[in-house]
Amino acid sequence: MTAVEGTDTAAASTTTLAPRLRSTRSATTAAFAALLLRDLVVLRKNLREFIPRTILQPLLLVFVFAYVFPKIGQGVGGANSSAFSTLLVAGVIALAVLFQGIQAVALPMVTEFGVTREIEDRVLAPLPVSLVAVEKIVSGALQGLFAALIVFPIAAVVPATPVHLKIHWLVLVTFAPLACLMCSALGLMFGTVFNPRTVPMLFGVVVLPITFLGCIYYSWAALEPIRWLQVAVLVNPLVYVSEGFRAALTDVPTMSLWAVYPAVVGFGLLFGAIGIRFFRKRVIA
Repeated sequence: MTAVEGTDTAAASTTTLAPRLRSTRSATTAAFAALLLRDLVVLRKNLREFIPRTILQPLLLVFVFAYVFPKIGQGVGGANSSAFSTLLVAGVIALAVLFQGIQAVALPMVTEFGVTREIEDRVLAPLPVSLVAVEKIVSGALQGLFAALIVFPIAAVVPATPVHLKIHWLVLVTFAPLACLMCSALGLMFGTVFNPRTVPMLFGVVVLPITFLGCIYYSWAALEPIRWLQVAVLVNPLVYVSEGFRAALTDVPTMSLWAVYPAVVGFGLLFGAIGIRFFRKRVIA
């Protein structure tokens, strides 16, 4: 074979390989989009269950702390109960995102990895198993964003004391998707690391402590008198979500965003990596 013939063969081989790569990439993208669309269609058909589940918790929190307590003269924060209502809204949004991320990703795995092995329908799609797990994170994050949006009309109508929100759009637009992805990745980790039958129990054993120590009802700076607790809660991912939304929606002093953003991204990558790894193990097992 001459040098010219060898060059022609290599060029032809490269030309043939390029369409194959594009075809594989487009097939993977189409399959990912189809799985995501399927989840959204299922969500639309189950709105009767999804909406009450999403609304009830933030509604009750805002109703009790920002309406009932002030009305009966036991407003949290005393004379400054309006400031507490403002502070609470950001925490309620963080909690709604966390619960939605766990409910939308972890709880369905009880069925998908159960006796019926419904997960096998998903992994038959023409894309890597890891991307199936990533799709579940993205789907849960979208539901988390919807849950966050629901809190705003609740905060506008329910509280008996004024809620003074000052939206910092750049922080809100950049932080909200990161927070939703992180909480959804946490849901994937819970749903894969733990036995599917024990996932509901996690709400009492793991999620409850995360909630009460997640700076929902108070800012992280307010824990200064209990220094050991202020340091200990730094391992709680919900602290950074609460502080991030508080920085995005209020002028209340919060933890530095230089700490909040890296923490949320770091927790998201950690939870995602662990969740994807165990997802692959459960699928292949």
